Amino acid sequence: MEAKDLELIEKYGADDSQLKALWDQHINYEKMLDKLESKSYLSPTEMQEVKELKKKKLAGKTTLSSLLEKYRQLEA
Repeated sequence: MEAKDLELIEKYGADDSQLKALWDQHINYEKMLDKLESKSYLSPTEMQEVKELKKKKLAGKTTLSSLLEKYRQLEA
């Protein structure tokens, strides 16, 4: 995330529960991925879990970006 986007999340996250929830979810997925990817060996189940987490993280980030676009326009 860019610094400007992080500022927008911080500024509007308190009032926009969807924005806050998406950001929290993004951070949670990031932590889970870091934990899995730090292992020296992943089982097939864990590899599948990594794929699923990345898909969910990307879908959430897409939604988050569209919400942030609305706030970017307000700021302009």
